[in-house]
Amino acid sequence: MTAQSDGQLAYELDRAHVFHSWSAQATLDPMVVATAAGCEVELADGTRYLDFSSQLVNTNIGHQHPRVTAAIAEQAQVLTTIAPSYAVLPRGRAAAAIVAHAPAGFAKVFFTNGGADANENAIRMARQVTGRDKILSFYRSYHGNTGSAVVATGDWRRVPNEYARGHVHVFGPYLYRSEFWAATPEQECERALQHLERVLQSEGPSSVAAILLETIVGTGGILVPPAGYLAGVREIADRYGVLLILDEVMAGFGRTGTWFALDQHDVVPDLISFAKGVNSGYVPAGGVLISDAVAAHFDDKVFPGGLTYSGHPLAMAAIVATIGAMEDEKIVENAAHIGVDVLAPGLADLAERHVSVGDVRGTGVFWALELVADRTTRAPLPPAAMAGVKSELLARRLLPFVQDNRIHVVPPCIVTDEQVATALAVYDEVLTLVEAAL
Repeated sequence: MTAQSDGQLAYELDRAHVFHSWSAQATLDPMVVATAAGCEVELADGTRYLDFSSQLVNTNIGHQHPRVTAAIAEQAQVLTTIAPSYAVLPRGRAAAAIVAHAPAGFAKVFFTNGGADANENAIRMARQVTGRDKILSFYRSYHGNTGSAVVATGDWRRVPNEYARGHVHVFGPYLYRSEFWAATPEQECERALQHLERVLQSEGPSSVAAILLETIVGTGGILVPPAGYLAGVREIADRYGVLLILDEVMAGFGRTGTWFALDQHDVVPDLISFAKGVNSGYVPAGGVLISDAVAAHFDDKVFPGGLTYSGHPLAMAAIVATIGAMEDEKIVENAAHIGVDVLAPGLADLAERHVSVGDVRGTGVFWALELVADRTTRAPLPPAAMAGVKSELLARRLLPFVQDNRIHVVPPCIVTDEQVATALAVYDEVLTLVEAAL
C-alpha cells in the first residue's frame, strides 16, 4: 500500500472504531500522522509540522529519539513484561535514575502507568499516613482523569465526574486575574496564602490529609507561583500536620529548564507525582517519588495499592535511556537557554507589539500567551476567535497547544533557536490577523 492509501485507511478505521477523549465524536476530523522526528511531525500526505505542543506537553526529548527507541527495542528482546512483584534490572535502574535528580530525602519510587494514577496513589498514600480524608487543591488545576485525580482537578472536567469524596478547592495565585484584588506579586502571594490557610482552618485541619498542587499550573494557564508562595504552603502544611504533594507530571523532567520545577522554589514536598517527560511518553509510565518519612510508614504496614503494569520493563528502559540522553546531551540546559535567551525576549517582543497579548508568563520551554479582546478590561479573546487562531497556526504548519484564551508555547526541550524563531514569526503573523479582525 502507498502512504496515501495507508493514511486513508487510518482515517477510516479511526472514524469507524476509535472513541476519542474529551470530544463530541460526530464533529471530529483528526489529522492523520505517519511519523515524527525531533520537533517535527509528518502527516500521511507528507506535510510536516513544527510541533510546539509537544503533543500533550510530554515529548520533552522530542520524537523518535534514537537512543530511546533503541533501548525499547533491546529490552523487548530480553523481557517484554513481568509482574511488579519481581526485581528486574530496568526497573531498579529507572528508579535510581529518577531519585538521582530528586531532592535530598527521597529514595523510593512507586511506578504507575501515567500521571493520573500517580496522583491517585499519592492521594492514597497521604490518606494512609495521616489517617485523614480531605485533599485541598486549586480550582485552576488538572490532575488527571481517574476517580480522585479528576475530582482534585479544578476545571470543568471535574463537574460531570464528581464521584470521589473529600475534595476541597481553593484559589491559587494568578496575578493577572487576581481573586484577591492584588496589585503586586507580593500582595498576591500573601493573600493567596491567607486564603489557603483560612480554607484549611474552616475545613478542620484534623480532617485534611494533604495539599495537592501542580508546582506550576499547566493546562490551567502556565501559572508560575510568585516567589515565596510554595515555601509558604509548606509552612502552612507543617503547621497543621498536613502533607504536601507536588504534581510535576507536566512540569517535570526539563520542561521548566530544571529537572523539576520545584528546583526553582524553596520547597521540598512529601510526595512528588511525575509522568510525561520522564520518558517523553514513548511507553506509558508515571510514578510517585516518596519521601523517606512517608516511605517508612509502610515498612510494617501494607500499602493498599498496586497496578499490573507498575514498572513495566519497556517503559523502564525508555526512562533510563531518556534520562541518560538528557544528561549526556544537556537537554535540560538547552531548555533553560531557550527560555532565558530566546522565548522570554521573543514573547515579550510580541506582547509589546500586539495589543491582543494581555500577559506573557513562563519558564524554560513552558510559556503562555494570554490573549485578550481588550487590554483595559482584560476580556478574554472569545472562543470563535481562538478557534481562528488555532486554524491559522495550523495553516502555517505549526502544531499549537491552544487552551481557552491562551496559546501555550511548549516545544520539546531539544528545540533549537532557529525553530523558535520560526514559531515566533508564525505567532506574529497570526496575531496580526487576529487584531485586524478585531
